[in-house]
Formats: sequence, structure tokens, C-alpha cells
Amino acid sequence: MLRNVARAGVLAAVALLLLCGPGFAAADGGLLPRDLSPWGMFKNADIVVKIVMTGLAVASLATWTVWLSKTIELRHETARARDGLAKLEADTTLAELRSADEAHDAVAQLVQTAAREASLSGWTFDDDFKDRVGLRLERVEAAMSRRIARGTGILATIGAVAPFVGLFGTVWGIMNAFIGISEAHTTNLAVVAPGIAEALLATALGLVAAVPAVVIYNYLVRQIANYRALLGDASAQVLLLVSRDRGRSARLMARAAE
Repeated sequence: MLRNVARAGVLAAVALLLLCGPGFAAADGGLLPRDLSPWGMFKNADIVVKIVMTGLAVASLATWTVWLSKTIELRHETARARDGLAKLEADTTLAELRSADEAHDAVAQLVQTAAREASLSGWTFDDDFKDRVGLRLERVEAAMSRRIARGTGILATIGAVAPFVGLFGTVWGIMNAFIGISEAHTTNLAVVAPGIAEALLATALGLVAAVPAVVIYNYLVRQIANYRALLGDASAQVLLLVSRDRGRSARLMARAAE
């Protein structure tokens, strides 16, 4: 998709150059704009093209901001999930983990919700207790997954929309070039070149905003999938802990009956 958008912008500019024909040969080099740097083209661009370029620059800044914040958050939460998973694999009980763990990470919330259900059930491990705990754990997993994925949707939006916004700037710049030709009644390069330069710059900014957004989005999706897998392992460990507690409770009741 990005390749097609870039190709459309380049073909539009080439078509305009061919349409101008031999008029380029007669162009006076002294009439050409002196500042064709990106900043100079931005300053001399039409107000609509300026708005497009500014929006794409803001989108690119938002992309890198989301990448930095979500990368830090994912590393932090993943490390905490692994620490919590290590605690669950130790020889302990649900009640001990509940009283000892005061953290608020995802694994701690899984333990707390299982302990909450145990408390509401009077610490009676009947046949339906494990199913009730499983339902609570699924809800916590879903909530934690939504929270960790918050903010990544903007990357998908930028990756999908930015090339077309840049293409709109390209079309608008070429339209301005045609208007300049019509008003000046000439195909002088000094009339055509600024519009072409603005058009190609808008296309380039669209790709600069879109390509990193797509790459970063795919990277974050993989990292979030790894985090969800850790939460799934933690939920399985909590269910195993509940099963062990149920077995301990049954053995204690059997000894008491003796």
C-alpha cells in the first residue's frame, strides 16, 4: 500500500514534468527559487499543504512517543509478571500469597481475585469453586490485556491514513502548479518547480510518518502477545494453586474426621 502511494505521487510529478514539455529548456535559471530545502519548501508552501505537513509531523512525533512509552511500560510489566509467576511456582498457599503480596501488578491482581472468590465462598472448596475462579481470572486477564494495549491503536491509524494524507498534499501541490501555469501563461520552471517540490515533500512526509508507525505497531503487538502469554501462565498457576489448596483442605477434613 505504501509503495503504491509513493508510486502515485512520483507518477503525478513526472506527468506534470512531461506536460510542461520544452518550456523547461527555455526557463531562466535566475528565476528559480533559491531555497528548495525542506524547511524552505515548507515556508513557501500553500496553507493547505502546510497543514498537511504539520499534521504528518505531529503524527510522526506521536508514533515515537507511543513507542517510547509503551516499550518502557511493557518491559516493566513483563518483568513484574515474571517475578509474580516465580512466586506462584513456589510451595505456598493462596491465603499466604494474599497476605504477603501487596503489589498491584497483573499477577498480584490474579491472586487477589482468586483469594476474593475464596473469601466469598467461605474458603470452602466445592466442585464449582474452580470454575468460578477461572471466570474471574479470565476477566482480569482481559482487563490487563486491554490496559497494556491502550495507545497502540493510534499507530495502526497513522500507518493506514498517513500515506493518503501525504498523497492529498501531493495532489494539492500539483493542482497549485497547474494553477500557476494557467495564471502565468507559461511553463517556466520557476512557476512549476515549487508546486512539484511541495507535492513530493508531502508524499515523503506521509511515508516518513506511516512506515515507522506500521513497524512499531507490529513490534508492540508481538510484545503484547508475549505479555498475554505470561498472564495465561500465571492464571494456570493460580488454578493449580487452588487445586492444591482444595487437596490440602480435603486431607485436613479427612484427618479431622478420624
